[in-house]
Amino acid sequence: MDDTEPLQPNLNSSYVPTALGNHHVSEDEESEDQSSSVSLLPKHSSVPLAMRYSPDDSYCLVYIIFFLMGIGSLLPWNFFITAKHYWLYKLSNNTQQGGNEEQPSDLGEYFESYLAIASTVPSVLCLILNYVLVNRLSSNVRILSSLFVILLVFVVTTVLVKVDVSDCRTDFFIGTLASVAVVSGASNLFSGSVFGISGYFPMRISQALISGQGMGGTLSAVASIVDLAVAKNVTNSALVYFLTADVFILLCIIAYLLLPKLAYSRYYMQAAACTRSGVMSEGGAAGTGSRVSVPPLQPILRKTWVLGVSVFYVFCVSIMVFPAVSSGIQSVNEDSGSPWATTYFVPLTSFLLYNVADFCGRQATAWLQVPGPTSRVLPVLVLCRSVMVPLLMFCNYQPRDRLHTVLFANDVYPVVFTCLLGLTNGYLGTLPMIYGPKVVPRELAEATGVVMSFFLTLGLAVGSAFSVLIVHYI
Repeated sequence: MDDTEPLQPNLNSSYVPTALGNHHVSEDEESEDQSSSVSLLPKHSSVPLAMRYSPDDSYCLVYIIFFLMGIGSLLPWNFFITAKHYWLYKLSNNTQQGGNEEQPSDLGEYFESYLAIASTVPSVLCLILNYVLVNRLSSNVRILSSLFVILLVFVVTTVLVKVDVSDCRTDFFIGTLASVAVVSGASNLFSGSVFGISGYFPMRISQALISGQGMGGTLSAVASIVDLAVAKNVTNSALVYFLTADVFILLCIIAYLLLPKLAYSRYYMQAAACTRSGVMSEGGAAGTGSRVSVPPLQPILRKTWVLGVSVFYVFCVSIMVFPAVSSGIQSVNEDSGSPWATTYFVPLTSFLLYNVADFCGRQATAWLQVPGPTSRVLPVLVLCRSVMVPLLMFCNYQPRDRLHTVLFANDVYPVVFTCLLGLTNGYLGTLPMIYGPKVVPRELAEATGVVMSFFLTLGLAVGSAFSVLIVHYI
């Protein structure tokens, strides 16, 4: 770690800087931090003494529940983007024939790029709303309402699998994008809220949540491949596929309802409630009740802006090429007619390998947390990921209208590049996410979690816009 601004870890952090003992906070810095939030944060801990002795996470149930909610937070988006064959079939010119072969249409050609935009733009707006509602609306209301909205949209999507849309493909296209926008907004409200409350827990719980997000993509990719192998046609495959998503979202609702019944989670959630009530009461006593309803942004950004920008750029680079570019890379042996080259190449190399590598990168942060939150190496490594964009562009992406050169004309290259993209996305994207809520005062942990989620989603929104340009350029 570099000798930069020292960290004052909050009480629920398991990360303690190794050089902390060699530094002291300057009086100017301390007065600056206090001046921006002195009227908003309690001077003394409002957590009762009886609550300062935390119980154990018996059988790791809380860890498992947050892992499941992590899966559920990205599962809807992953299920939408991984069902590529289904969307191409629905938007093709011969869905009334009920076959597996589709005739390409203009709607399907750029569907994934528009899907990325429809999923990320409303997400940014919902995360801004989530930040405003942190102290105004309970996390239970935000989380459960968003889950029920996701479940409703997915039930409608499941029903439409068996509906013939050959005469209204444009309407189906617009309706699908609208559904993606609603689901993505609700998913980000859900994930931002869950990540916010995880900031009150030890770091292992935040890591469980983020690892679960990686597993969500892996499960959706596995489900897609199994459906392709088992189902006889596209519609039956998609029906089983989306029913799986329906069941899992319902499981997330049940798991979250069980969370307050566990002593370990109840301890931290009650402590968080006491902390928030202390903030509100002192803010009201100081005559700033209207201000305290929205958490102070300046002290959060002062501590986390480098971490936030790192998260932004990691996911911006990833969404530029995944899935819009990576799923368009075809096997160089496609003319052989083998199932590997024609049916399974894209689901395996683009979706499954990426998500498995992404999950491994996220899970690795449970044992290895290097570089630290103040290290200059972290943003440098994040910038180095930029090379992944041209590497994947010069693989065998088809069709190529403008950029005709294929530098990596072998199936090994997209496999290696996709694995590197997923592994670095998981590791370098998770580190700043779990660092963020731990480098601010405990009272700002939930709001900081929402802010970090905002940086993540903003990166996805900007990256998805660039992905459209990249696809058109190729």
